[in-house]
Amino acid sequence: MRILVACALPEFALDELRLLGSEVAHEPNLDAAALAESIADVGVLVVNKLPVSAETIAQADALQMIVHTSSGAGNITLEAASAEGIFVTHCPDQEATAIAELTMGLVLALDRSIVDNTLALRAGRWDRSETVAARGLAGRTLGILDCGPVGCAVAHLARAFGMNVAGWGATLTPELAAEHEIRFCNWPRELARSCDVVAVHNPPQEERQLLVDAEFLESMRTGAHLVHVGHPSTVDELALARAIEERQLRVALDVYASEPSADVSRIRSRLLGLPGVIGTPHIGAHTEQARHAVATEVVRIIRAFLVSGEVLNCIDLIDKSPARWQLVLRVRDQVGVMAAVLDAVRADGINAEEITSRVFIGAKAAWCTIALDERPSTEALEAVRALDDVLHLDLRAVV
Repeated sequence: MRILVACALPEFALDELRLLGSEVAHEPNLDAAALAESIADVGVLVVNKLPVSAETIAQADALQMIVHTSSGAGNITLEAASAEGIFVTHCPDQEATAIAELTMGLVLALDRSIVDNTLALRAGRWDRSETVAARGLAGRTLGILDCGPVGCAVAHLARAFGMNVAGWGATLTPELAAEHEIRFCNWPRELARSCDVVAVHNPPQEERQLLVDAEFLESMRTGAHLVHVGHPSTVDELALARAIEERQLRVALDVYASEPSADVSRIRSRLLGLPGVIGTPHIGAHTEQARHAVATEVVRIIRAFLVSGEVLNCIDLIDKSPARWQLVLRVRDQVGVMAAVLDAVRADGINAEEITSRVFIGAKAAWCTIALDERPSTEALEAVRALDDVLHLDLRAVV
């Protein structure tokens, strides 16, 4: 099988993929047009930011799996991949530690004016008059907006600084919050009102929505700090710009509404020119540890698929089958048994949604289940029972 790695991946990971007996092509600089031309004979595709469009998928005659090296589907057209029976997998939470570390770095940088002081020293100015404004972190409350794996990692680091932690998230429950020593908030504005610092993180792709809007910002304490390392769509930048001026908010940003697509480029942001705003160029996940963790997970996913047929971290399989009925069979482990059973079901015009089989010791008998979208007719059931190699049949409703 040919594996196309269309993103940066450490050499150790490429070597491990080659040990699986596959041809590995490493093309980290492919663009969307070149990918469409290269995809025809690819069995496994590994991507990060590169778009994988429906048109590209239509050219992929041999493609079986797409691995996204970050969380979620990224720029992969999930519907097109699903329609063609192509597994889409991802590498969730492998970058959580790196993003959490940057979050706390930005929290510290805001409180101690590290960027402003560095710029002053570089300009030859020794000015400690502003340092008295630092509040310190111990005893302050950090609010984590969307408290998923990254947020929980931030909570752990923040407690090491003596901070109290509050959290809200689409997937955060009171039980999970208690487990991580996080005060549970019922809605975002409750968090905004009660925190000295708010850290905005990346919600799951299906849960993304505008969270930091004008009402949220009006609920924040005057002079509070906000750290945005989430997704650009979760923050209203125009409302944030007004709040910075009107409510004296101090803000640290790692993501922006209009980010360049290239690693080296220029950026324009209304926020970066405002006083009290510092930023980094979307580097939350950019650590050697995170790269190693992601690469290791990519290898684990591909190895499991090629060696055992197992699909890890798949995001385009339905959670619940549309099947309404299930045939449960004990059969002889003989050639043609399942084909004969499916022929009887097909005669009713019924679709088999899922088929599973387990073979007993000695390989003389098997236990099989066939999930069906409709109830088979009495005639079809009797035809299956009449087969010589069918030992037992049971029809069950799926509840």
